[in-house]
Formats: sequence, structure tokens, C-alpha cells
Amino acid sequence: MTGVRPGPTIASIATELGLSVPTVSKVLNGRADVAPATRDRVEAALEKHQYRRRRPATAPAGTGLIDLVFHRLGSGWSMEIIRGVETAAAESRTSVILSELGGEHRPPARWLDTTIARPPLGVLLVAANLSEAQHQQLDRRGIPYVVIDTDGEPPADVASVGSDNWNGGLQATRHLLALGHRRIAMITGPWDMLCSRARVDGFRSAHEERGATVDPALVREGNFYVEAGFDQGMELLSLPDRPTAVFAGSDMQALGLLRAAHQLGLRVPEDLSVVGYDDLPLASWVGPPLTTVRQPLAEMGAAATQILIDTARGRSPKVRRLNLATELVVRESTARPR
Repeated sequence: MTGVRPGPTIASIATELGLSVPTVSKVLNGRADVAPATRDRVEAALEKHQYRRRRPATAPAGTGLIDLVFHRLGSGWSMEIIRGVETAAAESRTSVILSELGGEHRPPARWLDTTIARPPLGVLLVAANLSEAQHQQLDRRGIPYVVIDTDGEPPADVASVGSDNWNGGLQATRHLLALGHRRIAMITGPWDMLCSRARVDGFRSAHEERGATVDPALVREGNFYVEAGFDQGMELLSLPDRPTAVFAGSDMQALGLLRAAHQLGLRVPEDLSVVGYDDLPLASWVGPPLTTVRQPLAEMGAAATQILIDTARGRSPKVRRLNLATELVVRESTARPR
């Protein structure tokens, strides 16, 4: 009778490499006291043998942490996602810790080492993703992760939660075109983020269906933050043939744009219509109240958390790819052009 070939073990990998079992175990656990060359040899062997640490069939409720990783913190946008994550985690009696990547979309090696050494119940990545090597290292250690508002297309086996950014850009621009605006500017998000490119595609599609032309000089790259809205707004609104409306790409950029308009003596919406994106709580409190696209940020955070907890506890999530609807919210910052 032919026996079943046993899978790789820490001991067999250690023997193959001529290393001790504790050394291989240190690499698996993310310990820093291993020489880089040795770590690379062990990681290569783990990948070669497709070593996977077995996840417990059921992790008891109330144990472990969720590592919530933002590419950048510091706005109402991130606070809404945190609120959704915290709510869903609390219902499962799970705690959340925050990490920030300083604007980068790929975590550095030190983050990975710390995460593996901790290790968390799972990882939520916001507007960021892992390299293939980092993905494999978490997978080998039985640490699941879910991506929220991914900066690009995640691997097929990685769960993700986002919103319909293309439709959001389409609805925002349709609204301005329906009011009669034809010279419409857009301040985008960073070009290296998928959500930014999708909103621009929606902006262009709305023009195409109306037979209107997009002036390339009116499409400016921002970063979703107030300063970009102000700086790009000052340039756009100082043009000899300035736009009559601006799709600001985010509520924070819309705030900066409103400041630029005020500084240049332009009234909103009499002289300039402004549309934001996200529908943060502040959007209804600014003057004038902001027309914007509602992105269900808290719901995105909650849904991603539930998928992660289900995966970590050995349950099959109901869905692994979720794209929530966006909705135009019309307030007082848009009107027909003069």
C-alpha cells in the first residue's frame, strides 16, 4: 500500500538547510534576531515546499487583534472607516490596533516583521496592498488579510471591499452637465490609486454620453486632501477661461477649493458650482452645504471586518469581493451657470 507523503515540517526544512529548528521557528515567528541571508534562505525553502501553518479550526471569540493599516491617516475619511471597523470588531469582541504607512501603498519590511511576531487575528489594509512575497509570508503563517478601497486589483485569493467609484464619478458629472455646465474641471486623487482612476473614467463617460468635450487642462491631479484642493483650485480659478464647475474628487479637496474660491472673490454656487466626494459629516455643515457623492465608508469598514473575522475563525465568508453602491447627495453648492 502506498503511504501518503507527509507535508513539510519545521524540522524537515531545518534539516534540509543545515539549520536548527529554533532558527527556522524564529523566521516563521518574525523574530528580528536572524541574519538577513539566513532569513532569505528559510523564506525561499518555505515557499519551495509551500509550507502553510495550520489555522485553528475555530479561534475563540474575544481573542486576537485586528491590525487596521492605512496608507495615510488624518482625515474624516479615515475616521469613518475606523468607525465601521470598530463597530463590527466590538460585536465580535475583538480589539483593533492602528498602523499607518506614511502615504506609501506597500508596507515596509519592518511592518511585516512586527505583524508576524505579534501575530494578529488578521489584517485590514486600506488603500494599500501587499507585494506577492509579503502576501505569501502572511499566508504561510495563517494570517488572513482583506483590502479596503484597494489601490489596484488584488490577487484572486484576496478578499476586498470597495464602492462603485466609476458610478460616483458618473453621477457627479451628470448632475453638473444637467445643470447646464460645459466647462467642468476635476481635481482627481492620486493616479496610482484605482478609485481615483475609476472616478475620472466616470467623469469622462458622463461627458461622452452628452457629446461634451473634456478639456485636458481642467483635469488636475490631487491627493484627496485639503491642500491639494486649495492649490489646484487657485490655479483652475485663475485661468482666463476658468471653469464654471469643479468636481473636487473628495470632500476634503472640496473644502480647499471653497477656500480658494473665497480668496478669489467667487461665490458658490452663484459663480462656481462645487461637487465633493465621500459625504463626510462635515459636508452638510460647510457653507454652503456641499453637494457630494456618498461613499458608504463605515459600511465598507464593517463589511471588511466581518469577512476577515469569518476567515480567521474558519468560516467561509458569504462574499469575498464586495462593491457597495454610491449615491449623489444634492445640497446647495451647485446651481445653473450664470
